[in-house]
Amino acid sequence: MKKEKLYRVFSHLPELHTQRLTLRKMLVADTEDMYEYACRQDVTKYLTWNPHPDRTYTKEYLQYLGGRYAVGMFYDWAIVYEPDCKMVGTCGFTAFYCSHDSAEVGYVLNPEYWGKGIATEALLRVLQFGFEELGLHRIEAKFMEENQRSLQVMKKVGMTFEGICREGMLIKGNYVNVGICSILRSEWEAMKKDRGN
Repeated sequence: MKKEKLYRVFSHLPELHTQRLTLRKMLVADTEDMYEYACRQDVTKYLTWNPHPDRTYTKEYLQYLGGRYAVGMFYDWAIVYEPDCKMVGTCGFTAFYCSHDSAEVGYVLNPEYWGKGIATEALLRVLQFGFEELGLHRIEAKFMEENQRSLQVMKKVGMTFEGICREGMLIKGNYVNVGICSILRSEWEAMKKDRGN
C-alpha cells in the first residue's frame, strides 16, 4: 500500500455507518462529549495518555486534530451513537505499516456506554474499511495485559490472540506487558462468508 493513498483517503475522511453508529471526523463541537469520558481515570487507566485536565485542553486537542485531518495524517473516527445523538468514543487506525500492507487499530469508549456492543460494532466497521477499501492484508490491535475487557472486544471481531510482549511498552513511567491480537484478510473474508455477506 502506498502512503499517497492514505493521504488521499484520509484527507477527506469518509463517513462510515452501521445499524446504530455513525463514524465521522472529530469536531470541536464534540468537546463536551469527549471531555465527559476523557477526564476519567478509569478510562485512561489502560491507555497511553493521561486524563484531560479540563475542557479547554479537550477543545484545543480537537482543534489540533482538525489540522491533522486536513493533511490526511490522522486516521481516527468519532463514534456517534445515533439513538442518543452523542459522540461516545473513538475508533480507528493508530499506525500503518505500508510496506507490509498492515495496520494497527485502537478504540476508546465512554464507560456509560460499555456493555452495549458499541466498541465491537465500531471496530467491525473499521476492519471492513481496512480490508475492503484500503486493501490491507493484516490488522492488529494491542492491549495492556490487565485490560481483559479490550481483549474480549478483539476476540468478538474475529481477531486471534498472538501473545504477550513482556514489558513491551513504557507507559506513564512503567514498563507494561502488552498483548497483541490480529486478523488477516483471508480470515475476514471467511467470516463474511459465514455471515452470508
